Amino acid sequence: MPELEITNMVMIQDVITGKVIVQKRVKSWCGISFPGGHAEPGETIYDSAVREIKEETGLTIKNLKACGFMYWFNNKTEDKYFTYFYKTTEYAGNLIDATEEGAVFWVSLDELNNMQLAPGFREYLPVFFADKYTEAYCSWNDDQEMDETKSNPWGIIYR
Repeated sequence: MPELEITNMVMIQDVITGKVIVQKRVKSWCGISFPGGHAEPGETIYDSAVREIKEETGLTIKNLKACGFMYWFNNKTEDKYFTYFYKTTEYAGNLIDATEEGAVFWVSLDELNNMQLAPGFREYLPVFFADKYTEAYCSWNDDQEMDETKSNPWGIIYR
């Protein structure tokens, strides 16, 4: 039976500096990304995002704006993986240095573009920043090779 996994990712941006919080992931999906995680059984996706951000950054966030989602479909196993994207500028508390997931810190958008990002994360960014996409979709399987020479090596479809 195909599996379904539901996750979230949140872009927290400082309105004064324009900087965003990133996480240098070390356990899985290694590289730089926005923090987030899995929805627990019985938990709304929004509530899971608030909880995950508290766990991974130490910050309490509110007034999250849904900005879209990424739907990965494994065309071999038929597994589905959804990541719901949110963004906010409203947060409170003190940013922690790191968790077992990895270090968390503020970066400018210029710095972000030059960092070693988690696989596929660069392709998520238009959904956070363009304000014209609400969905991104990719059909893949682990045997497929992506074309690193293309600007969209995963073949993601944006809508």
